[in-house]
Amino acid sequence: MFGGRVLMMTTETAFMTATRFCRKSFVLVSSDKIDFTKPIPAGSLVELIGRVERIGNTSIKIKVDVYLARMKENHREKVVIGAFTLVAIDEDNKPVLIQ
Repeated sequence: MFGGRVLMMTTETAFMTATRFCRKSFVLVSSDKIDFTKPIPAGSLVELIGRVERIGNTSIKIKVDVYLARMKENHREKVVIGAFTLVAIDEDNKPVLIQ
């Protein structure tokens, strides 16, 4: 169940990263790869960081890293890596150039 929430959070982070970077609306065209490298216990504190990996004419690739932060420790570790491709769209849901 928590894995499903992590997938939703990584997708939302990809959308937020693309939107903030380009100031456009987007649709998701693919989740290229999502690797769970370590388990995330229920009730854990997680940090998600989105980063632009590549920009095309109308598409953008976003990498999202998820870190597990232990509440009583000064340590965090990467536990999920995801890659997402989104396409910029206009009000008519047609692809638009990313400038």
